[in-house]
Amino acid sequence: MLIDLLPEYVELGGAEYPINTDFRVSILFELMMEDASVPEDQKAIKAVKLFYPELPPVGLLHEAVKALLWFYQAGKEQKVPKYKTNAEDDESDEAETDDYVERIYSFEHDDDYIYSAFLSQYRIDLQDIEYLHWWKFRAMFRALDEDCQFCKIMSYRSIKINNDMTKSQKAFYRRMKSVHALPVPQEERERIDAITQALLNGGDLMGLI
Repeated sequence: MLIDLLPEYVELGGAEYPINTDFRVSILFELMMEDASVPEDQKAIKAVKLFYPELPPVGLLHEAVKALLWFYQAGKEQKVPKYKTNAEDDESDEAETDDYVERIYSFEHDDDYIYSAFLSQYRIDLQDIEYLHWWKFRAMFRALDEDCQFCKIMSYRSIKINNDMTKSQKAFYRRMKSVHALPVPQEERERIDAITQALLNGGDLMGLI
C-alpha cells in the first residue's frame, strides 16, 4: 500500500475487470455475509454482482470470487474466523483458540460510533464524502485512536474476565460487556427463545438441539 497504487481492477482469465472499490461496497458485502436471511448458496453470486460493474463470464466466476475476497482483505490472506454469537464470559481454553473469536464490531450496529470516530479523528464525514477507497478506509479503521468511544467499546467486548481481576473490575467489565453486547443473529435468537420456552413449559429439548 505504501509503494503501489491502490487497485481499481482485478485480473481474471488474463484480462482486467474493474471492481467497485468504494468503502460502502465492501461494508455491504460484509453485512451480506453476516446476514442469515440470505441463503448461503446465493451469497457468492450476490457478491460478484456487488463488486463487479461488468459481470465476468460464467467460466470465471470461481476466479472472480477469489479475486473479490483478495480485494476485500486488502491483498492480505486472512483466515475467516468463526464468530461467537454471545457476550458471555468464557474463561475456558476454547476462548483462546484460533477457531472462534468474539465479534467486537458491527458495521450495522456500530455505525454511529464509527461515523463519529472518523469525523473526530480524521475530519472525514462518511455521509458527505463521495468516494473513499476501501483499502484507505480499512487502514484508517484499524488505526482509530484507542481513546475514542468506539475503540473503548471494542475493548470491552474483547476483554477476557479472569481471576487476576478484582471483584469490582470483574463487575465493571461484565456490565460493559452486557451494555455493549452485539445482538445475537436472528436464527440463533429464535433457537434460544425456543429452548427458553421449552424450559418454561417443561417440554422436550431434544428436537431443539
